[in-house]
Amino acid sequence: MTKQTFLHDKHVALGARMVDFAGWEMPVQYTSIIDEHKTVREAIGLFDVSHMGELIVYGEDALAFLNKIVPQDISKLVDKKAIYCQLPNKQGGLIDDLIIYKLEDKKYLVIANASRVDEDLNWMTRNQLGFNVEIDNISHKYSLLAVQGPKACDLIMSLGENYLPPFFSIKRSELFNINLWMSRTGYTGEDGVELMVKNEFAEYLWDKLLEAGKQYGIKPIGLGARDTLRLEAALHLYGNDLDENTTPVEAGLSWSVAKNKTEEYNGKQVITEQLQNGGRKKLFGFKMLDKSIARHGYEVYKDGKKAGIVTSGGVSPTRGENIGLAYIFTPLLDNFSVGSTIQIMIRDKLHDAEIVKLPFVTKRNKV
Repeated sequence: MTKQTFLHDKHVALGARMVDFAGWEMPVQYTSIIDEHKTVREAIGLFDVSHMGELIVYGEDALAFLNKIVPQDISKLVDKKAIYCQLPNKQGGLIDDLIIYKLEDKKYLVIANASRVDEDLNWMTRNQLGFNVEIDNISHKYSLLAVQGPKACDLIMSLGENYLPPFFSIKRSELFNINLWMSRTGYTGEDGVELMVKNEFAEYLWDKLLEAGKQYGIKPIGLGARDTLRLEAALHLYGNDLDENTTPVEAGLSWSVAKNKTEEYNGKQVITEQLQNGGRKKLFGFKMLDKSIARHGYEVYKDGKKAGIVTSGGVSPTRGENIGLAYIFTPLLDNFSVGSTIQIMIRDKLHDAEIVKLPFVTKRNKV
């Protein structure tokens, strides 16, 4: 059975086109993807992302446990700060990518992808042996709303919030007399916040945000625009750009991996070796040189030879171009750099594309 968020009826009432996403019935668009995309880039958008997973990891060994299962150094987190992490298997491939918040000493909030909550829990439980730690899945107790765009913080401040958390931080807050968690994070490349609230307050909070945000041009935004926004910002989508056969190094996430971490963690030997010598493939961004659109799974060619595979592709409303991400196999990497021409097989015909620098648009979420 397809699951529904506590805001499902609100989306239907707003005329959203609903689709199955990771086992959840979610709004893909309310008006048009292009209109919703531009709303987030120019004003403010409201997303229901309650399908995401929320796990609380707590106990005497919470820090040591987390340090075993991610390549990042969790000991460097101070209270209320967050870090972007990956959850590797023993070969360094990615079971998921995560955001981990330190709520307080010995207590952490882990945000997981909707499609991977069960796999994450299974893997974490398998690694729990020998640690005095508890893992509490609170995913079905909370809703998650994202308020994103250049006017997002103006809206939140107008509601009486006198202190927004810094980028990649979280705090307890109160909006419309509702107690909630407010984090300065998002998946659009724009500034904004994500609000984690108990389910019973989700509909009320949704309605009040749409009402109060009218003066800022707020609109509800579906998963279609969420995907075009994250692609322009070159943010990875699990199942497309990340999977259990791809390491953080290969995915272009070396910047996030702790280089001098002394603790052992799953996949450390593979990841450390790749940090020094590179992986089996490398992620590149490209733009199409004609009007064709490259999609996930399309083959990449260079000089008549298969060179890689497209992981994500679509329209960039901001650039007015068709863009994408692709893995290029290591033996051919010497022939690839920004400005290089590649070909992508679309409906049995090769179409020219050009390697470009990532991200495709300037991110405005680092404050």
